[in-house]
Amino acid sequence: MSEEVTGNTQGLKASEIKSLERLYRRRVAPTDVVSPELATQLATLTAELHRQVGLLIDRRGAIQHVMVGDASKIVLPDFGRIRGGSGRFRGLRLVHTHLRGESLTRDDLTDLALLRLDAVAAITVDATGRPLKLFLAHMQPDGPAIELPAENPHGPKTNFIELISRVEQQFGRAHRVAATDRGKDRALLVHVDIGRSRDSDARVAELRELCRTAGVKILDVMVQRRPEADPKFLVGRGKLDEILLRAMQLGAEAVIFDPDLTPGQARAISDATEVKVLDRTMLILDIFAQHASSRDGKLQVELAQLRYTLPRLIEKNTMMSRLTGGIGGRGPGETKLEINRRRARERIHLLEKRLSDLADDRRLRRRRRGERDVPIIAICGYTNAGKSTLLNSLTEGDALAADKLFATLDPISRRLRFPQEREVVITDTVGFIRDLPKELVAAFRATLEEMEDADLLVHVVDASDPDRDQQIRAVEAILSDLGLSEKPRILVFNKADKIEEADADALARSVFVVPAIFHAPSTSVQRMSYCAGPTGPSMNPETFAVPCVIVAPRVLNVTPSLKSGCFAMAANFSSGTLA
Repeated sequence: MSEEVTGNTQGLKASEIKSLERLYRRRVAPTDVVSPELATQLATLTAELHRQVGLLIDRRGAIQHVMVGDASKIVLPDFGRIRGGSGRFRGLRLVHTHLRGESLTRDDLTDLALLRLDAVAAITVDATGRPLKLFLAHMQPDGPAIELPAENPHGPKTNFIELISRVEQQFGRAHRVAATDRGKDRALLVHVDIGRSRDSDARVAELRELCRTAGVKILDVMVQRRPEADPKFLVGRGKLDEILLRAMQLGAEAVIFDPDLTPGQARAISDATEVKVLDRTMLILDIFAQHASSRDGKLQVELAQLRYTLPRLIEKNTMMSRLTGGIGGRGPGETKLEINRRRARERIHLLEKRLSDLADDRRLRRRRRGERDVPIIAICGYTNAGKSTLLNSLTEGDALAADKLFATLDPISRRLRFPQEREVVITDTVGFIRDLPKELVAAFRATLEEMEDADLLVHVVDASDPDRDQQIRAVEAILSDLGLSEKPRILVFNKADKIEEADADALARSVFVVPAIFHAPSTSVQRMSYCAGPTGPSMNPETFAVPCVIVAPRVLNVTPSLKSGCFAMAANFSSGTLA
C-alpha cells in the first residue's frame, strides 16, 4: 500500500507532509469508529495546518488513505470499485475533521451514499487543537442517512462492528429480490421535461411501458422540469447527486434517462457513478435485441446498437490503458478504447455489407410479386396499437401478437382473398414511436422498403389510449420524414372495445366509420351503406369482437376507384366473406 497523502497538499512543508504520512502507522480497534489517540492527533494536525484532515479506515482498523483539504471541505480520492453482493458496502469508513464546529454536512452525507461508505464521521476541533465532538452517520434502506447523537471523541460508545453488521443485514433484507422479479434489472427512471412540454405524463407512461417490455423492475420515477437541458449532466450537478443518492438508497442497478443523453452527458454521468447509465434509445435497442429472431432482424439490431454506442464508448479503468505496441513492443500503441472503437467500425462495415446483400434478395422477391400484379397493403402505426392482431384477424394467421412494445420487428406478409377471386398481400411492419431514433430508421430498411412498395398504408391507432392524438401526429411525422406522406392511406381505430361508449360515439360522429370485425355471425350482419357526410353509424363497443376496429377512411390523394376499393374491402371485412 502506498503511504501517500492526497488532496490539497500545495503549500505544505515537507515536515508537515511527513506528519500526515505518519498517520498510516496508526491502528484502530475494529470495534471503534476512531481511537481517542488518533482523534487527538487529527485535531492537532488540523489546528496546525488550518485544513481539514481525513482518513479512510478499513474494517480491520488499518489506515488506507490520508487526505487533506481546505478549511471547509475535503476531496476524497478514487479508491476503486465497490464490493459485490446485495446490501454490501465498500468496507471503508471516512473519519475527518471540521474546523468550524459544524456537524455532518450535505457533502459528507452525499459521499456516504454515492461511495457506499460504511459510515462517515466528523470530529469538531477548537482553536487550540482539541477534539470536541464526534458526529457519526450511516445509511439506511429506502431512506436518508441516519445521524447518530454526538459522542465524546475521547471515549466513543458506538461498537462499529455491531453497527455495520446490523446495517448490512437491513440492506440485504430490504433489497432481497422477489421471486417474480428475479432476472430483472432494477432501475430508477429519470424524466426531464424540457421547456413547456405538454406530453410529460404520456412520456413517463410510455417509458414505464418500455421498461415492462424490456423486463426492467421500476423502483421509482423522478421528474425534473427545466427551461433547457444542462449541457454536461442534463439535469444539473445538484439534481444528479439527488438522483444517484436515491438510486443507492433503493439498490438500483441502472438509471434510465429520458430524453436521450448526448455522448458527453453519458460519459460525465458514468464518471460520477458505478451504476449502469442508460437512456431511452438504449432501452429500445435492448427490447429490439430481445425480440429479434430472423437473420435480418438480428443484423439490423446489432448495427443500430453499434452505431449508437460508438461515440459513447468510454474507458473508466485506466490500469490497462496500453495493450499493444509496434514490432517488439515499441511505442505507446493503441489504447483499449481506441481498439474497441476500431473494432466497432470494422463490425459496422461488415454488417452494412451483409444487410446490403439481404436487401438485394428482398428487392428480387418484391419484383416477382409485382409481376403478378398483386396489390400490397402495409399495416403501420404506433407500437402496440394492435397491428399484428389485426393481421391475424383478417388472414387467420399466427403472427406473434403480444401486449408489449415492439413485439414485431420483421415484416410479415400474408395473402388475403376477396370475393370474385381478388387477392391482396397484407404486410405487418415494425411499430413506430415518438422521437424515433435515427439509428433505428437507418437500420430497419426492410420495413421501410415494404412501406415504399405498398399501394395502400393502413394506419392503425389504439383508440383506447388517451394519448392517441399525439401518437397519430408522431406516426404522420415519421411517414413524412420517410417521404411517404403522399402514399394513399386510411386510418384505423383499434381496441374500440376498451373505450367508453360515449367516447366511441363521439369518435363515430367525428370520422367516417365502418365496424370491421363483428362478434355476431355474418348472416345477421347487414351490409352497410356508405355516406360521405361527417357522421356515420353509431356503435356499441359490446357488439364487437376483440379487438374491434373502426375504419376512418381519411384517404389522401386517392383516386375514386381506389377509394371505392377501400370501402369494398372494409365491407367485405364486416360481412365476414374472407376466404
